[in-house]
Amino acid sequence: MVHWKNIFTTDPGRTRHRVEVERRRLLPAYAADETDTSDASKEIAKVALRLKYQMEQVVSCEVEENVLTNPNSRIITDDVVETARQAGGDDYKASVVYCLLVCLRWFKIQSSVELWDSDLHEVRAVACEVIAKRIIESEQNQDYVFRDILLKRYSIFSEGVETDPANVIERSVDLHALRIISSAPYQKCIQYLWRGWICQEEGNPTNFVEYSEKSNTEYWVHFHPDRMRTPLYQNVCQILFSLIYLAVYTAVINTVNPTGDLDVAEAILYGMTLGFICDEGIKFWKVGWNYLEFWNAFNSTLYTIMAVSLALRFVALAHSPSTHDEQRRLYNELSYNFLAFAGPMFWIRMMLYLDSFKFFGAMFVVLRVMMKESLIFFALLFVVMAGFFQAFVGMAQVDPDIPLHRNILQGMVNSIMQSPEFDTFQDFAFPFGIILYYVFNFIVMTVLLNILIALYNSAYEDISGNATDEYMAIFAQKTMQFVRAPDENVFIPPFNLVEIVFLVAPFEWWLSREAYAKVNDIVMGVIYSPLLVVTAWVETRQAHRIRWNRRHGEEDDDCAQEWEHVAKEVNFDLDDTWKQHVVESTPDIKVDSCTYELRELKEQVKMLTETVKGLTQEIVDMKTGGAS
Repeated sequence: MVHWKNIFTTDPGRTRHRVEVERRRLLPAYAADETDTSDASKEIAKVALRLKYQMEQVVSCEVEENVLTNPNSRIITDDVVETARQAGGDDYKASVVYCLLVCLRWFKIQSSVELWDSDLHEVRAVACEVIAKRIIESEQNQDYVFRDILLKRYSIFSEGVETDPANVIERSVDLHALRIISSAPYQKCIQYLWRGWICQEEGNPTNFVEYSEKSNTEYWVHFHPDRMRTPLYQNVCQILFSLIYLAVYTAVINTVNPTGDLDVAEAILYGMTLGFICDEGIKFWKVGWNYLEFWNAFNSTLYTIMAVSLALRFVALAHSPSTHDEQRRLYNELSYNFLAFAGPMFWIRMMLYLDSFKFFGAMFVVLRVMMKESLIFFALLFVVMAGFFQAFVGMAQVDPDIPLHRNILQGMVNSIMQSPEFDTFQDFAFPFGIILYYVFNFIVMTVLLNILIALYNSAYEDISGNATDEYMAIFAQKTMQFVRAPDENVFIPPFNLVEIVFLVAPFEWWLSREAYAKVNDIVMGVIYSPLLVVTAWVETRQAHRIRWNRRHGEEDDDCAQEWEHVAKEVNFDLDDTWKQHVVESTPDIKVDSCTYELRELKEQVKMLTETVKGLTQEIVDMKTGGAS
């Protein structure tokens, strides 16, 4: 659970305890582990260094990326993958994938530092991804992959201290390692987390365990508030509350109060905003800078505007309607103007919850990349505008008849928006003003805007050409947002205000942990009961399907497809004759046509050599017999 008082206290004992809790392993070990954590981190650091050395030897020069990513790569061979797998030995075998991600990060850093070998270090980073993906996909034991490779947290010893514990799931999202994210075991683990089949352990939310009741067909077993930790259900709640948030905003903006008094709708609107602000703040405090993304910045901007609107409303209410009616009306109008200004952001915010659909998810990635690329354009634009604005201001100081600074700035901004105002600068310190304005328009409209278009086009081509992997990456990131800042008691905004006001403040500081947890379960059971009625029914149906799959020897998440139903209906079964025909006619896709022809030629040369040897021996025998 969230201990809100820890945010405002500096008790070293509590802080140390919280850090130790955060450093626990994500999944429990099944064998006793007596190794000291610092020794383990040093050994894992050695594994990472071994792998870095291997990557430097395997990729010793610059090569094309597709040479490494090719399934039949002549560089990333099975022997190379097996050597990388052995870098951890028997004790740290499961940490190899994590160490490859550490090497990937090191090569990325080296690429930005050693610019002369930037391309070489980039392809080495690609090699780390490719090998990590092949190791993950080659493991047959799913429990081992989930428990020890993907979800177990590791640290390395760096600069005299251990790094923050992290797992492969987290690191892949942070480093945007698309090849690892798009691997089948990784996506399956994400789906298990999303559905709540792997969930936070009771009493230790930083630890993840398998949901033991997923195959239980009893309805009331699944009717439990702890199931609200499931990312899928939290996402549904967020969509529902966002729709309510939008509806309340629509009601507020269409019913303006001339007196400036707060009505019920406005109180609900600002109360929900406060809940969202608290939620963003506590997640940033727990996760750190990795939590900051495009949509977080977007939401923070919206909440800031709403906070300014509320502050202005309070200022207006502080003025008496009888003695300071004009000032009250002024601040009230400003408050409503800020509120109306946020209207487009309220509707755009709804798109945030559509990223679970493939089309919208890929397009949101394009939008995010475009916003990052825009920083280059605006940086150049700021420098250009500052120089020209200073020149125009200097001319304005020389000639008092020249228009004010506001007209100058407006004319420059209109040029950026493809609507230049030549009349304003026609008589501006003639002929210097108009010449300078023509030069400014050429630089902005011809050079900078075309650079921006080229950046946008490049971003769109890069993302749209890899849309499926980008969608899987944004889905993994969305899932991690729910599980990365774990909370024993999930109070989705604006219900987190209920936790703060009615649970944390009056009870947390004096109730025992067990009693406080029980109170939380009761409150959560009440407020989430309408949703739990539906989720328990859904999980009961899933339990029946899981049992059916297990009876037929299938995976828990297996879903019968159309062709499987058809095969069952027509009683289809592959006979050995047809299998043999298929084997005989199936080409070896692991070998390209040139290599295949060379192999055939080698066999023919071998046969020809043996034939020549046989004929030569016969001739020798004949000569020997004739001589005798």
